[in-house]
Amino acid sequence: MARSVRRTTLALLLSAVLAMTLFITAPAHAQDSTWTVSGPSARSGPQARLQLDATTGTLTLQVSRGGRTVLEPSPLGIRTEGADLSQGLRLSGRERHVVAERYRTAVGKQRSRDVRMTETRFRFRGDGGARLDLVIRVSDDGVAYRYVLPKGSGDVLGETSAFTLPTDATAWLGAYRRDNENLFNQYPAATAPTGEYMAQALFETRGTYALIAESDLSGRYSAARLIHEAGLPTYRIGLWDERVASDGALSTPWRALVVGDLATVTESTFTDDLAPASRVADTSWIRPGPALWTWLAGGKPAGQSLSMQKGYVDYAAQRGWPYVVVDAGWYFDPDQWDVTDPDWQTNSWIPELVAYARERGVGIQVWIHHRDLDTAEEREQWLPTLERWGVKGVKIDFMDSESQDTLRWYDEILPATAAHHLLVNFHGSTIPKGIQRTWPHVMTMEGVNGEEKRVNTAQHLTTLPFTRNVIGSMDFTPGAFHRPQRPNAASDAGELGLSVLYESGIQNLAGTPESYDARPLARGFLEQLPAAWDRTRLLAGRPGESAVLARASGGRWFIGGTFAGAAHTAEVPLRLGSGTWLVDLVLDGPDGLIREPRVVRGGDTLSVPVVADGGFAAIACRWHPGRTSCDRTAA
Repeated sequence: MARSVRRTTLALLLSAVLAMTLFITAPAHAQDSTWTVSGPSARSGPQARLQLDATTGTLTLQVSRGGRTVLEPSPLGIRTEGADLSQGLRLSGRERHVVAERYRTAVGKQRSRDVRMTETRFRFRGDGGARLDLVIRVSDDGVAYRYVLPKGSGDVLGETSAFTLPTDATAWLGAYRRDNENLFNQYPAATAPTGEYMAQALFETRGTYALIAESDLSGRYSAARLIHEAGLPTYRIGLWDERVASDGALSTPWRALVVGDLATVTESTFTDDLAPASRVADTSWIRPGPALWTWLAGGKPAGQSLSMQKGYVDYAAQRGWPYVVVDAGWYFDPDQWDVTDPDWQTNSWIPELVAYARERGVGIQVWIHHRDLDTAEEREQWLPTLERWGVKGVKIDFMDSESQDTLRWYDEILPATAAHHLLVNFHGSTIPKGIQRTWPHVMTMEGVNGEEKRVNTAQHLTTLPFTRNVIGSMDFTPGAFHRPQRPNAASDAGELGLSVLYESGIQNLAGTPESYDARPLARGFLEQLPAAWDRTRLLAGRPGESAVLARASGGRWFIGGTFAGAAHTAEVPLRLGSGTWLVDLVLDGPDGLIREPRVVRGGDTLSVPVVADGGFAAIACRWHPGRTSCDRTAA
């Protein structure tokens, strides 16, 4: 009898598994033309609704959350040399399973990640027997889809993929440019100007937010941008290349929507979660941390001066900052060097600087132009040399393209730099799009209108935490107190807060030593910055108006806030946990920065005075009687 029960139980289990995984091979009937794909938390998370038009064979995807439409039915499809797979489709099968993963990252909003999504694969046939798989993933914070094509499909000629927003949606968009360095501005989604926009666009519909993103982008494909026609709420996917070369089976990048309330979107790691697992087996050498970046502190003359760089090393060592980044000017034009000479590298003083810095506990990272690494021969000359010198990382600049050819270059430089134990910071680049999970030695990327730019707005500063920085580490380079053209020039506290508000694996601090010494409270705060963050929480904000984030390291929370508009008292909910906290505030005073410690209860609202287009910084720690500071050395 027991054996019979066990056999019956086993049969039921097998039946359940088969029901989840076997293909449905019968053609779809009219009543089967709509499918709902829910995530792990069907009641609170987003839902995707896929519809196949029985007459035209076209597909649309709709996304809702809490019964509210986030994305109106939006077209799907892809065109290849072999077939137009945007119409004439018939369902031939589908399967569903749960994606459950756990991984750690070197940098980001939080280092430990738990992933749980549902994945449904829909198999379609097109005219002439052409095949297309549509894979949809849904998590508690997002919806994503990709196309999978079999070998022999030929080159990709374009997608019909698009995102149609509700007509009353608000949009925060940045006009497209090849280095992703434009300002973000607010528009009604439907009436935004005709043009091309960066594929990191944020939309809001009655309190629910959706951030368009891309993940798992590599040289097998071409990067996306958004194409919009004024008067329509639809944003079409445009590819950099008119023809994407493909000579085998192809999985396109994920087209993703990060969905939820503003805190959910801001704290999301969805684009990383979609990306392939790490391809670096030994990550023990990957060490993030703050850096003294000397370009805005001294420009090219500093890069040409060993004595100046030694002075920067001494200053970084005094501050406890683990890195100095030597920017342009440290090497001559390689076209003027005889690189066939085995001693050509002896022209550089970098080995001397590296040895000097090593004695003081500081690592050296160096800037290098993309053109000097764009061939296999150049990479074989440069990368082993830099490793032999003891350089810790490279800042590679001026790719200025998101073409398939350039993405193939990324596919080559990433394993090469990992093999030579070189941390990477990409400038003039694409944006992360999951790259930091797959290649954890990528510490940060530019792809942002940051501190280097002379055109900036306070509204832009408050939008970045909800757009560009959601997707991955962002080399904004805060801390340039000496630059009068910054939009928060009247608020040193606001500039200080950006060092926490903007996440970057290498936080390149862009000020001069003199500017830090003139602001000892700012200098002391920056000396406390941890190498990486354990957790991130949005405390308050709205794109274009304000942003206050808290990031945890060990038992302390670091808080940064920035605001656009008139001076006022900001009300900040303290979502740090129960109990009593000491919040060590750094604020703008009448004659410079002031420190204001406060003892508060977790969950209380913190009233913070901010100047026009200003902000603040703070460190919060558990309070006990007698504790008056959250500094690392405090009791």
